[in-house]
Parts: sequence; C-alpha cells; structure tokens
Amino acid sequence: MSRPTRLGLAVVAVALATGCAAPQGGATPAASAGTTAVESCGQRLTFANTPQRVVALDQSSTETLLALGVQERMAGTANLKTKVAPRYAEAYAKVPVLSPKVLTAEPLRAAGPDFVVASFKELFTADRAGTRDELAKLSVPTYVSAVNCPDGATPPFERLFRDYQNLGRILGAQDRAGQLVAEQRGVVAEVEATARKRPRGLKVVWVYSVFNGIPYVAGRDGMASHMSRLAGAENVFDDVAQEWPEVSWEEIARRDPDVIVVGDLSERGNPGDKASEKLAVMRQHPAVSKLDAVRNGSFIELPGIEMDPSVRTVDALRAFSEGLDRIAGRG
Repeated sequence: MSRPTRLGLAVVAVALATGCAAPQGGATPAASAGTTAVESCGQRLTFANTPQRVVALDQSSTETLLALGVQERMAGTANLKTKVAPRYAEAYAKVPVLSPKVLTAEPLRAAGPDFVVASFKELFTADRAGTRDELAKLSVPTYVSAVNCPDGATPPFERLFRDYQNLGRILGAQDRAGQLVAEQRGVVAEVEATARKRPRGLKVVWVYSVFNGIPYVAGRDGMASHMSRLAGAENVFDDVAQEWPEVSWEEIARRDPDVIVVGDLSERGNPGDKASEKLAVMRQHPAVSKLDAVRNGSFIELPGIEMDPSVRTVDALRAFSEGLDRIAGRG
C-alpha cells in the first residue's frame, strides 16, 4: 500500500524498552529545542510539529481528546461501546467515524494519520491497527494510555492525569490539560475527605457484567478497586490480581458484601448487560438473595463504561461516594 500523505508530519524517534529503558515514574524524556518528547508504554516519542490528523482507536481515547478540545484535528475515531457523554456530543459530531468496531490497518492508513492514540496495547496488533513498530516505520507515532502500562507504584488516576498532560503537550492543549487535571484531582480530594467522615469498613463488590450467567467483578488490578480505596471501602475481591475476574454467585454470597455496585451496559446490547437484568438474577439466586445487601437494597448503579479508566471515571467515583453515603445513612 502506498504511503499516505500526512499534514504536520511528526518526526518520531522510537526507543523500545528492550533497547533503552523508559524513564522511571513516567518522567518526560529530554528533547532538543523546538521539539516535544514524551514516554509512552516503553517507547520514546519525539514531535517536531503539532499533529494535525489524530486518530483515536477507542472510546476512552476519543473522549479524552474531545475533553482536551482538539476535535478539529481528529481525522477519525473507532470502536465506541456506547454513546459519547452528552458534554462531548457536539464536538464528536465533527469527527469522522472510521469504524464502529475495532479499526484495522487499511482504513487507518487511508485516513492519513500523523498520530494514533489508544487506551490499550492490544489495539496495536498486526490483525488490528498494525503494530506500533509498523506504524513507526511509516513515521506515525502511537500513544498508549499510561493506565494500560502500570509501573507498580502510580495509582490509576495519576496515570490518567499523566495521559492528559502528555497529550496536552503533544497537541498544544497544555492549558486545557492542566485544567482537566485540576478539576479531576479536586473530585478525588473531595471523595477522600468525605470518606474520612464516613464509618469505615464497608465491604463492596463491583458486578461489571454477566455472561452466560457468570458474573465478572472488580479484582485488585482495576480502577474500581482503586475507587473503593479512595472512598474508604474494601473491595471484597482485592485478593484476585486481575481487573475483571470471573467468579461465581456463590463466592459473592460467601464474601457477604455490604454494598453491591452494578454496572449498566445496556447500550452494548448483550444478554445480561442491563443493570436491571443483573439485579433480577441476584434477587432470585438462592444464596445471593439472602444477603443483607440485597434484602436492604444496598445497590449503587453506575454506567459500566465509567468503571474503566477514562475521562469520565471521576463521574463514577463521585456517584459511588454519594451512594455509599446514602447506604451508610448520611445522605
């Protein structure tokens, strides 16, 4: 396939983690005068010019770029799981949809991108958008969210904030990125302050989805577990080193949570995705239906998409905190 013409072509230097260790703690690498350099998931990206044709490979990346106000420079989006947040709808309407599902290499290259952004490394494979190395050879830099590249020490929200700051620098939206970080840090601080006033020790289970009757819940490694800690609650599956492990209803009942968070994925359209369907199963299950949390209606319903890291996750954090207050009798 012929190499596409690109506007504002970025000069990209890629140093793979195998050849050049990434800076500790996500620190920004040094760059020569007039260039912008960031580290992204083991690769060093250097930009001589501000990208003008950005493609986002998934919903979280799309909404982050819209929150930064760079929709005029977006050449495309793909793989939306649900409607964009209402506050981004007008801006989103200006962005071409390259694919309603996972974007593959041919339509991506046809869009002529000079920068590609994704929340997950898995979107950069040979049978999807192409590998990061393949795109680098075409002088197309690729950014993977810091949330998908944990360093073992930085909390998920701080990694999200790093994304805002890095993308803000690359795309000339530093002021908006700084404002976004300040706004969301304010929500986190507000939730932590509220948690200090609430009785401690509330146990919570996050029921994200149900597939073939089997529940998938929040484990230790995901954003939901981090939100539990910020709000002063205990995720009952914190001993499972996964983001969304498969468990059994009987095991949920055995762990006896005080609060049940139920993800609503109605717009995805699969059986069991609606919050109402999950609630119906729990109220009918022989063991789960006997839990005090079920008998007392100690449920918090949240949009499923907000349970994963994104620019909208602070909305779920605030709603979760408010739900805990209501259940604890303070609301």
